Formats: sequence, C-alpha cells, structure tokens
Amino acid sequence: MTAPSPALIHQVGLARLDYHVRVTSTMDVAHDLAEQGAPAGTLVLAAAQETGRGRSGKSWISEPNAGLWCTLVERPLDTRALDVLALRVGLALAEALTPLVDDVVQLKWPNDVLVAYRKLAGVLIEVRWRDGRPEWVAIGVGINRRVPPTFPDVACVRADVSRDALLLAVVPALRRAAAGVGPLTQTECQAWSARDCALGRRVIAPALGTVGGITPDGGVQVLDLQGSVRVLHSGSLIFAPDA
Repeated sequence: MTAPSPALIHQVGLARLDYHVRVTSTMDVAHDLAEQGAPAGTLVLAAAQETGRGRSGKSWISEPNAGLWCTLVERPLDTRALDVLALRVGLALAEALTPLVDDVVQLKWPNDVLVAYRKLAGVLIEVRWRDGRPEWVAIGVGINRRVPPTFPDVACVRADVSRDALLLAVVPALRRAAAGVGPLTQTECQAWSARDCALGRRVIAPALGTVGGITPDGGVQVLDLQGSVRVLHSGSLIFAPDA
C-alpha cells in the first residue's frame, strides 16, 4: 500500500505525515520525530508494525494492511487535559467509527473501543515532559480493518472501508480530542455513559465490585461489596466470569 496523497494529508488537517511500509512501532518513530522538533499534527502511519504495543506492555497484532496503525504527535498546553486524554480520544473514535461499522460502538474504560463486546480499536497515550511541563504527547491508535486469523474474537470495520476512508474519519477526530482542555464536560461524560459497556457490570479488577461509570477527571467508579464507591485511575477492567 502506498502513502496517502498530499491532497488527503491536507484534507485531514495534518502538518506532516511520515509513512512507512513497516516499522517496529509507530509510537517509537513518533517519539523520535518529536524529539527532533516535529510539529503538532505530525502523524506516523505504517502498513505494518513488528512490535506494536498497547497499555501495560501488551502487544498489538499489526499485520500488513490489516488495520490503521498510527501515532499522532501533539504539543499540549493544558496538563489537566492529559489526565482524560485517553477517554476523550476513545469517545472521539467511537463517534468517528460509528458510520463505518454495522453495530453499536461501545467504550470500555480506559482505552478500548468495542463492537458487540469485541475490540475494534485501542488507544495508547504517552507523554514526554521537560521542566515539569508536557513537551509533547504521542497518541497511538490501532483500528482493525480485518480480523486476524490468530485473534478471531476481535471486531473490524466493514470490508468496504479503505485505509484512506479511515484516515478521513479518524484523524480530524483525534486532533479535536487532543485540542480539548480541562476535565471531561458533562456532555462528554453523558456521551461516554451512553456507550459504556461496563456500566452496571461486576468486575474483579482493578477492584472487586460493580462499575458505576466514569468521573470527569478520568477515573472509573466501582461500588464495592460494602457499598462504598471507589474511584480508580489506573488498571484495566476485568469482568467477573458471570457478569
């Protein structure tokens, strides 16, 4: 697959696009470019990744041309927005991808986009700091365009959705999310709640209890067995076997 055209790069509002047939990880390349002074709105895009990664050191299967594998470099000014950026990006992706799938797009705290409880896309946020301020943020996104044979339980966009159609839908949404300021608004929290696949379900991690939704500062509420609400800001939700 060839690089996107200059016209498409301009249309989606990028300052720069760095395209590769194969890389270790678009996240690694994005950090290197940002260190060298790449401007906000730089997107690293690859047809395949050899060591694509997700949160907590997990790997992401990135077969050639099987998905949209990319990392966006932005240079944020509002440190408060970084705490909710993964959720804000997930919400933006869910809205952008809705016309490109045949079922309801769901969200799972903190960084998963699902269709029918199967993973469609994932988000990875990495921030680099200097003198106590964020110098840049790398927003890594993986979106399945087809289901890999080794992972049949994931979801993908419709077969007629091209890579460039995905870029047209996703990149402007990512840039809008990255430009958000402050904690999540009431409207954003309500939009997340409407897509929240964990709301009301029992979980065994990162705490034992029932999910009560997200908070404006990016946490997840879990009602424990004693009736107390815990607000957690790290970890991943693991559903109880019978939830």
